[in-house]
Amino acid sequence: MIMALFNVFNIAGSAMSSQSVRLNTTASNLANADSVSSSLGTTYRARYPVFETVLQDRLNRNNFNAGVRVSGIVESQAPLQEVYKPEHPQANEAGYIFMPNVNVMSEMANMISASRSYQNNVEVINTSRDMLLRTLTLGQ
Repeated sequence: MIMALFNVFNIAGSAMSSQSVRLNTTASNLANADSVSSSLGTTYRARYPVFETVLQDRLNRNNFNAGVRVSGIVESQAPLQEVYKPEHPQANEAGYIFMPNVNVMSEMANMISASRSYQNNVEVINTSRDMLLRTLTLGQ
């Protein structure tokens, strides 16, 4: 029973770590949403973490490992914005500037979702801690 509660701490901790990466990539996307470039190759592309489930049951029942981890960060394949602005200092020879493929509204929703998920896992840890402390006081 006690070991199962410790597993909850590991699972919630891995989820918090993953959501922290998600929040950081979202912040990076929002920070670069208005950046401008003169070529497709140098234009910022939105980035997103890829989550992976961790579920390993070792031969020893006390060494059960579960949770979530970030297996990588991928760039969005959505098309970049091409804007005709010949007066812009970074316009290419054809008069175009390139802007990132960051959807600000989608990124804000992503940020709220990641933040709430992080907060939910904090609550899981707090509740588990309280249950563990109550379990320890049962023998008194």
